[in-house]
Amino acid sequence: MKDVLEYVARAIVDEPDAVEVTEVEGERSVILQLRVAPDDMGKVIGKRGRTVRAIRSVLRAAGSREGVTPLVEIVEDEHD
Repeated sequence: MKDVLEYVARAIVDEPDAVEVTEVEGERSVILQLRVAPDDMGKVIGKRGRTVRAIRSVLRAAGSREGVTPLVEIVEDEHD
């Protein structure tokens, strides 16, 4: 599922080299943390969150085949 999220995110953003996906495994779920360039944050989220909802739907379908529930988090890097 990590590969699926990375592939989709790289196709959407302007800076595909900045895409980073971190996977945190739980018992029945997998948390996928997505980091993108600050300028690409809006593209990944989409208007009213439509894009990120679509990404989550695709990953839920992929996760159901593997018997896990994926949770997608968009993580914003905090710079001081």
